[in-house]
Amino acid sequence: MSQPNILEVPGARQHVRFAAGFGQRFVVTVDTEEEFDWTQPLGRTGHGLSHVPWLARFQQFCEGMGVAPVYLLDYPIATDPAAVEALGEAVAAGRAEIGIQLHPWVSPPHDEEVNVYNSFAGNLPPELEAAKFNTLKDAIENAFGKAPLIYRAGRYGIGPASAGILSAAGIAIDTSVRSRFDYSSTGGPNFREHPVVPWWVDQPGGLMELPLTTVFWGMLRQQGPLLYPALWRTPKLRGLLARMAMLERIPLTPEGVSIDEAVKGIDIALDDGLPILVFSFHSPSLRPGLTPYVRDADELDRLYDWWRAVFSYLKRRDIRPASVAEIMAAVVL
Repeated sequence: MSQPNILEVPGARQHVRFAAGFGQRFVVTVDTEEEFDWTQPLGRTGHGLSHVPWLARFQQFCEGMGVAPVYLLDYPIATDPAAVEALGEAVAAGRAEIGIQLHPWVSPPHDEEVNVYNSFAGNLPPELEAAKFNTLKDAIENAFGKAPLIYRAGRYGIGPASAGILSAAGIAIDTSVRSRFDYSSTGGPNFREHPVVPWWVDQPGGLMELPLTTVFWGMLRQQGPLLYPALWRTPKLRGLLARMAMLERIPLTPEGVSIDEAVKGIDIALDDGLPILVFSFHSPSLRPGLTPYVRDADELDRLYDWWRAVFSYLKRRDIRPASVAEIMAAVVL
């Protein structure tokens, strides 16, 4: 019997079914990670954590909007006391959730060479991937007093052994798949053919894959999975097709996606019957100057405006947030 593999494209029979009363929901995931220069080679040291106290502002903002975010913590964050200070009370009260995000280059044990290929945790030897994962899981549990139930591989770098590692550790949901994106040119996974709906990786009631939400919009959106990869090396043509309302790829993130684009993406996802919309962004964007998306105070204000508009639009569409526990309780086996 073959081992479950998140990289394998699932069949329709593996798609998760939810109780009728669950409706359509959304989840806000935060890749809660150290600060580093995205233009430079990765390194074990030289990163920062200056934005961690700024998590408290985003948490307060989400609470005011009735949303409990899911913070996917990597090792530098999990071992920073400022993270517990910023989020601990909210996590304990159920106003926020914590999960795991594995950046292998900053997660012990440090037994591999730091390079681009090894930055995808799924490329590591399974024993090392498991050791890094379990060390990080224990650090999060020790810091927050709760066992995390949801995981995302840093750089979406899931591998053939990842599902077994997650299942053995009691993880309920993996959210590493970024459907309609391809990272194989740098040694990462190719998710172009993966669906945007949740599916069972191993067996019903076992490990669920909850992919990040990306949709195609425009007159040619039904042909998007075939056309968009062919346009990858011609960004000008991609931009022209988007301006002509012919074809646009829209991930649900405030990083590089406008409010108008996000609303279009939400509409497409809901019209397609997607049961759970998964939003994401990187925590260093919560402090100006740390990512290309938020370079100054004005752009930080625009990031909060983006979330405010998106949350308000979802409320108008009667789309409620969902917790990990609610998602798992609503499945139909």
